Amino acid sequence: MKGLYTILLLIGSNIFMTFAWYGHLKMKEEYNWFASLPLIGVIIFSWCLAFFEYCMQVPANRIGFRDNGGAFDLMQLKVIQEVISIVVFVLFTQIFFRNQTLHWNHVAAFGCLVLAVYFVFMK
Repeated sequence: MKGLYTILLLIGSNIFMTFAWYGHLKMKEEYNWFASLPLIGVIIFSWCLAFFEYCMQVPANRIGFRDNGGAFDLMQLKVIQEVISIVVFVLFTQIFFRNQTLHWNHVAAFGCLVLAVYFVFMK
């Protein structure tokens, strides 16, 4: 069960992270008030989102880490996080930035990440 909780928390964390890192690019198109924010305002907005990312990321790592009774070693946690991050990013891009096209090389790169998960779990 700890492995499932870890993955669910990592998904939630990466949703907030993606919005913190890239959401402001879309918000400036949608909201005039946001477009007029100075850079420091955008940074503070992103930090506020990142707070919720950390509220999920830190517990995910504590719960999932094998030395704390979790299911994953440190390398496995990192690779899982990276794959979740790219999946969330691709979905985010396809939903909010429709002018960004997914190409074959992007799919090939994602396939390499999936292979990384396979290799990191090999005995």
